[in-house]
Amino acid sequence: MRQQVAMTAIALGLLSLPLAATAQVTPADGDPSATAAADAPAEVVVTGTRIPLAGLTSSSPVVSTGEQQIRLQSALTIEDFSTKLPQLSGGVRQGSQGSDAFGAQVLELRNFGQSRSLVLIDGTRAAPFSFRNSVDVNAIPASLIKRTDVLTGGAAAVYGADAVAGVVNFILNDDYEGVRATATSRLSVRGGAQYGGSLLMGAGVGERGHIVLAADYTQRDLIRARQRDWAATPTQTIPSIGGVFTDVASGRRFGFGDDGTFSLTPATTSNLSGRYPLISPLKRINVAALYKYALAPQIELYGRAMYTNARTEETGTPGATPASVSRTVGIAQNNPFLTDAIRSRLTFVNGVAQVNVVRSLGELGLVTYHTERDTFQFQSGLRGALTGATRWNIYAQYGRSTEGTRITGDGLVANAAGANNFGAIVNTVDIFGPDRPGLAAALGSPINGFDRKRDQFVAAGTISGTLEELFSLPAGPIGFATGLEYRRETASIGQDTALLTGNTYRQGVQAAYSGSFDVLEWYGEMLVPVLRDLPLIRKLDVGGAYRLSDYNLFGRHGTWKVEGNWEVARDLRLRGTYQRVLRTPNFGEFAATTSSLPFSNLVTVDRLRPRYAGDPCVLGTGDAAQCARFGAPAAGSTDSRSANYLTGNYYYGGNPDIKPETGYTTTAGAVFTPTFVPGLTATVDWYELDLRGAVGVIQPVAAITSCYITNPTAGNPLCGLVTRNPGTGTFRDAFVNNQNLGRLLQRGFDIGASYTLRGDWLPGRGLRASYQGNIVTSYLIQANPTVSAVQCKGTFGATCSSDGTTLVQPDYRHTAGLGLLLDRGVIQFDWQRIGRVTSSTPGSTETLPAQDTFDLSASYDFTDRVTMSAGIYNMFDRTPPRVSSGGIFNTFPDTYDILGRTIGLSLTTRL
Repeated sequence: MRQQVAMTAIALGLLSLPLAATAQVTPADGDPSATAAADAPAEVVVTGTRIPLAGLTSSSPVVSTGEQQIRLQSALTIEDFSTKLPQLSGGVRQGSQGSDAFGAQVLELRNFGQSRSLVLIDGTRAAPFSFRNSVDVNAIPASLIKRTDVLTGGAAAVYGADAVAGVVNFILNDDYEGVRATATSRLSVRGGAQYGGSLLMGAGVGERGHIVLAADYTQRDLIRARQRDWAATPTQTIPSIGGVFTDVASGRRFGFGDDGTFSLTPATTSNLSGRYPLISPLKRINVAALYKYALAPQIELYGRAMYTNARTEETGTPGATPASVSRTVGIAQNNPFLTDAIRSRLTFVNGVAQVNVVRSLGELGLVTYHTERDTFQFQSGLRGALTGATRWNIYAQYGRSTEGTRITGDGLVANAAGANNFGAIVNTVDIFGPDRPGLAAALGSPINGFDRKRDQFVAAGTISGTLEELFSLPAGPIGFATGLEYRRETASIGQDTALLTGNTYRQGVQAAYSGSFDVLEWYGEMLVPVLRDLPLIRKLDVGGAYRLSDYNLFGRHGTWKVEGNWEVARDLRLRGTYQRVLRTPNFGEFAATTSSLPFSNLVTVDRLRPRYAGDPCVLGTGDAAQCARFGAPAAGSTDSRSANYLTGNYYYGGNPDIKPETGYTTTAGAVFTPTFVPGLTATVDWYELDLRGAVGVIQPVAAITSCYITNPTAGNPLCGLVTRNPGTGTFRDAFVNNQNLGRLLQRGFDIGASYTLRGDWLPGRGLRASYQGNIVTSYLIQANPTVSAVQCKGTFGATCSSDGTTLVQPDYRHTAGLGLLLDRGVIQFDWQRIGRVTSSTPGSTETLPAQDTFDLSASYDFTDRVTMSAGIYNMFDRTPPRVSSGGIFNTFPDTYDILGRTIGLSLTTRL
């Protein structure tokens, strides 16, 4: 039966080969959480519901960003404006070096992890990439966006799995008419630039249709760490690039400095961190088409086609650190590169000296992932009126992301015959000193790397409207929406043989895998008007939604919501929701086989450093009895933060037995629109996100902290995640495979306000003030049901990261603005604040101060056809806060601005 229904859903979709699952509505009473008015009244959308009722207001908190605000940010990409919203915590950004996102921007709501925020385009799913459920939002042309709605508080019953923390819905401008060309640049005064342009064209197709075409191009320059003073990492050393050589027979040592100087007491390390990329170069092309055409008076064909090509060069998972060797090799007496000084230090036996060589292979360059990703999505549907009060909508969409990555700066350890490549060339290639010609050609073998593919197919049909043609309640007609949706997702990742076997210097063992799942869902919503025009009850509506999801891999699950909207008077509206939410595991969590990196990478790779903070037993901060129980070295006996202390591997991967996450979200708020202060709107919403069985990994820093500091008991299950070497007691292996962990529980408030002051005594059209703030009152993360929860509000560090990406959890953020509305433009001053945070590491008192940045921007229509926008962003050149350990380039690029003062300029012409 299930297969028959699934095939029916597919057939319905293929008949049209998009259901705009939402439609636009007119804001009610000036509520900024209500969505903007639609140009076409036939389609009505509220983000958070599929019921198309004109004038309907959202029961959930929704924050909107319109075209003017996007223009004031001189936005080339969505990242340029989305990072200003306090509800969007971090995620993957342009400064996320070492990420496997490769040039993507991934949104994250409320520090709940990048896989728990659902991205929509006109109310339907955007195409994901990679093995997660994440979407590269920069694949959406910024020039095509009419409005962005951020709904927080969960929406799984309406939109399906993954909408745990909420949804981000991009509303596209499908009614645009004319031709608009824009050129934009954003230049950092400290070095670094982003520039590009866009072309938007829209026209009617006879009297029955409309088509919009958009093309965007973006280019981002490379920024190296040495271009920012705060990014200097003098202690981040690697083995000497000149090499340190020890004659095994005699123990005599010699080497070469970074400048090539021969020395009998050589420095054993070098520092190339200034060359490491802080922001990777990127080139991106976005092309999109939106169309709609009336086939008949009651049938409209509509849809979209989107394509993105992105090319980037990033450091990848192992980081930028060059390859290195530490090996004993045979140096022949007739080696042509031996000088008298070198020869005098060696002991030749039968014409060969055994020499231990420790050196970085800087000649190969930094480890770099050259990635090209193509993403497309095609969607088409049919919609129309079923009766005067009901509408129908069917659609299908298919999206695919493919990417290929070639790796340079690395090489093969062994040749086809199994012989060590470095050992084989020491007598034919000069290895003595830095920048030796020939080493790159002899050892630097570009690796084919890997390819990743992600596919998504969705087909759905919906009937929605009101029951007014059958009956109406005294307070009005009942609104409803019901439908079926079928979704199939597949993913695969293929690896080069060198990666599969671990035959490279820096990549470890990388596994290939593939997986797929499908789900058939029925959903329904109802909105019931209960009371109207009574004392203290101007309007009272209650509603609910239910979605039944049948997964072939994860079983059958139901999600639901109940909601209420109570308009007490024209000045005050109360609203609230209570929902059950669900997130199914992504491919990396349930399908990925085990891969590994050297455990020592956690102290040599900048991006991985937050995952390890040393051995508490050696540092003297651990419980003495627990340390003795596990045979740890004595306090102060060695350096537990050195690479040599981590002797084994860091194993990570998926878990086929993993289960879906489930939880409950609650919101309750008020919208205040006082009639005695025209132009003022204020909103306050309390929320609670409670997620059980959260899927994730326990990083070594968290496991070690729990085992030896916060819960030092013999039965602590987290102790087994980091093992020790028998005899020495040093750390050996770490195991971080995905599993269902404990609980994520966050409570807080969203506060919003806007006020427009008008008067003949004011210049132009008046003054506009706005504020959006987020206050976190509690954020508990319980890594395992057997250990205590950790209070993470107002903290930083890997201990309190829900997904290892966003490492800062402030308890306060806001964006506030003041704008002067001119007759033909606007001048805007904005203030972003990220509150003070303290280290989540037990025993640490380190604090990062609150961060305040300010923007000054303006937009002006010189003529009806020419508009110029300009801005100074981070105008006081505030540098990101410095962290002593656990950061990336001494800070957290996932949260703080790392560009410094940036000048933006945009010129738009319309034909």
